[in-house]
Amino acid sequence: MIEAKIILDSVSPAGKRITTLQLKYPRFIHSEFMAHRAFSRGAMGSRAVPVAKMIEQVRNDPAMPVHWGENRLGMPAVDDLTGEALINALLTWRSAAAKAADSAELMMGYGLAKQVVNRILEPFQWMHTVVTATEWDNFFASRCHPDAQPEMQSLAWAMRDAMDASAPWPTEHHMPYLRDEDGVMPMWPRAMISAARCARVSYLKHDGTAPSIGEDLALFERLAGGTPIHESPLEHQGFAMAHPRGRSRNFVGWWQFRELFEEGSMA
Repeated sequence: MIEAKIILDSVSPAGKRITTLQLKYPRFIHSEFMAHRAFSRGAMGSRAVPVAKMIEQVRNDPAMPVHWGENRLGMPAVDDLTGEALINALLTWRSAAAKAADSAELMMGYGLAKQVVNRILEPFQWMHTVVTATEWDNFFASRCHPDAQPEMQSLAWAMRDAMDASAPWPTEHHMPYLRDEDGVMPMWPRAMISAARCARVSYLKHDGTAPSIGEDLALFERLAGGTPIHESPLEHQGFAMAHPRGRSRNFVGWWQFRELFEEGSMA
């Protein structure tokens, strides 16, 4: 089931909105979602998730199309498959998922690394993605359109509905995944902790346990201070600008943490 939930929705004193959502959608539309450069994005990777967990997901809840359209000239499928043809298509898709899971299980038994084994499962995986942006109009105009792929339409409408139902919180700092129980701390470590959690696309670690503040800060150091450097999780935190049309990387009206961090502006 395609899902979109608000993680944090903020509005600056100058009136500029910034929103972070956590998404679930079929991996087979991930490349289309990644085409939108106004977005800061972080997604679950096949190299990070244990093979057994991914096999379980593919067996029990394979990602599937939301619309089973009849083949025609052009890209959009207008008419639905019906009757026996639809039943056979559904069964064949599920059979392909089961066979992929069987093959992955065999390769796992050979001792093959998960960065290889999980690849065969990707057509049936769900993506879990965090996205932050200030500019949404182009995405909604193109992806809520009837010509968009049905799964992308479903995702775009879920995101739009979530944002329409949300009231942004007035603030000068946008820090996704921070919680009240994290306590009061300076803004610099708050941004670091938020970045670590955006890297996981969760408050939690991959094994479902809650990390300590020390573990979050250690993960941040591995991301931003390691070799190679992985700084994309620093693209979800924002600091309000005085002018609502000022630009910082792909943000408008908000300074992006990654830019400030790379320039040493907050050290």
